[in-house]
Amino acid sequence: MKTNLEVKVGIFVIIGLVILSIMIFSIGGFYNVKPGYNLKVIFSFANGVDVGAPVRLAGVEIGEIKDIRIFYDENIQQTKVELLAWVEKGVPINNDAKANINTLGLLGEKYLEIFPGTPQAPVLKENDTLVGHDPISTEEFTELGFKIALKLDEAIDSINKIVADPNNKQNLEQTLANFKDASSNFKDFAEDIKAHPWKLLQKPKK
Repeated sequence: MKTNLEVKVGIFVIIGLVILSIMIFSIGGFYNVKPGYNLKVIFSFANGVDVGAPVRLAGVEIGEIKDIRIFYDENIQQTKVELLAWVEKGVPINNDAKANINTLGLLGEKYLEIFPGTPQAPVLKENDTLVGHDPISTEEFTELGFKIALKLDEAIDSINKIVADPNNKQNLEQTLANFKDASSNFKDFAEDIKAHPWKLLQKPKK
């Protein structure tokens, strides 16, 4: 009787450990229990993406970033970043697919977004490489915004100078007045034709 009780307790403990292990793997985002394959995605700028970040294909989560390493590419003499992306088995990614590092929301988590390629292109296999499209850094985005604001300020300043000039102001007022008169004449002409469409058939007098 005691032996049977010990066996039951042992089985219960083993089942509990199995369930706990599955929960730990699920919460930790590990995909070791699932079949899949690894891809290498190369960037010049990783934009803050971390290990464990999601991998999405056409907006659907298909894996995660397992490792990130920095290496020097001797061919182009430039430092690169390699993301090791784990992808679920059965998810085909063509070698002409596009890969970007995106953000969930405005200031959310970084993730790897893969846009599907063409069906005719070969499908990537274990440890194949995909070259990603580098994201714009925050510094570059800020600098671009500053340049646009500066150009806009210069344009507004030029307009103010043109309008402030007495001669230009008079010419502008005259142009607006002529445009107003032309619009009024065209309106009268359109109303007359609408009321007397047969006038369109009349030949002009020589």
